[in-house]
Amino acid sequence: MTIDVEDYYQVSAFESHVSRDAWPSFATRIERNLHLVLAQLAEHGVSATFFTLGCVAERHPGLIRELVGQGHELASHGYSHVRVTRQDRHAFFEDICRTKSLLEDIAGVEVKGYRAASYSIDGSTPWAHEALREAGYVYSSSVYPIRHDHYGMPEAPRFRFNPIPGDSAFIEIPISTIELLGRRIPCGGGGYFRLYPYGVSRWAFERLNRLEKQAGIFYFHPWEMDPEQPRVQGLSSRTRFRHYLNLSRMESRVRHLLRDFTWDRMDRIFLPAHPDSSESA
Repeated sequence: MTIDVEDYYQVSAFESHVSRDAWPSFATRIERNLHLVLAQLAEHGVSATFFTLGCVAERHPGLIRELVGQGHELASHGYSHVRVTRQDRHAFFEDICRTKSLLEDIAGVEVKGYRAASYSIDGSTPWAHEALREAGYVYSSSVYPIRHDHYGMPEAPRFRFNPIPGDSAFIEIPISTIELLGRRIPCGGGGYFRLYPYGVSRWAFERLNRLEKQAGIFYFHPWEMDPEQPRVQGLSSRTRFRHYLNLSRMESRVRHLLRDFTWDRMDRIFLPAHPDSSESA
């Protein structure tokens, strides 16, 4: 179970409408929404991994310490949600080092995992995984092995793999998909989870668990639990549809998902060689 910690105005789809310079002028709703997420996880006894923006942690350090104190894993989502494909290797390396150090200083725990903004590690960024390894990360969950107009790496494996030749220690953990009638279908969360009826998502994860014997990787954002969030003006009809679709149903659907399956942190499931993965400082 993974949560991408970013506020409603920080999503990549709003880049052409909301500049990063304007972010401080927006009313933040991350505390309200993240507390709702934490309450749901506590209700079902679920520990999760929170891929967190450095700028959010910097603005709300107490919130980050709170989620770590509740037994969740803290991981990096980069500092300010810049896609990897819009950075060169040097800028990317500086960003991931800065964010890792910042999160660790705030929370007092080692940050082992990373998730790229908008799953933007793809075939055009062959240096990204090596940069992550050099920066001290142990795993990435930055590949969505599908074809999409904003992201995707359809040629990537569907399940955990070693992206760096000759390095078996660093792993990439893609977002979940299923294959049906020769097509690869996304089922790992986000807008797809809000678009499909809940029964479709439940069926897909049952198929992953029972037929393919694989752990499912699910993600969502705290803002998806917030149907009352302010509306950003000037969006295209496609962007507006994708962002605001079924927000009022999200809280209930996540509750069903937490009830219907067994979930845990990424490090505990995928890093058995690291015995301290279950410990928080």
